[in-house]
Amino acid sequence: MSNRAQDWFNQSLRDLEQAQDSMQAMRHEWACFAAQQAAEKAVKALHLYHRQEAWGHVVARLLQELPESVLVPNHLIEQGRVLDNFYIPSRYPNGHPEGAPFEHYGPLQSEEAVRYAREIVEFVRDQMA
Repeated sequence: MSNRAQDWFNQSLRDLEQAQDSMQAMRHEWACFAAQQAAEKAVKALHLYHRQEAWGHVVARLLQELPESVLVPNHLIEQGRVLDNFYIPSRYPNGHPEGAPFEHYGPLQSEEAVRYAREIVEFVRDQMA
């Protein structure tokens, strides 16, 4: 079976571009979701790079489940926790007590999400180099 790590990583780069584009277009809810997806796919790429399967969508847990040989800085796990909060509520109207998702996200959230995703993607890039 071929190793698809690079495919997953390449898609994470594309998702990060989408997050940045959505942020610039003031579609902050989509920027937050795309940032979460970029981080998730990058970390899954790193699992595949190490010949591990990775399941689920929780970035923080995916980072924690990397092989012991991968020293993940604690701040990246914390950033993953922030991104994990964007997985469902940024897309579904019932993810918040009231209001559509776009009413709950603005530049503060999308800038943070994109920054955190970029750091995780760069960490993965360095690990796969």
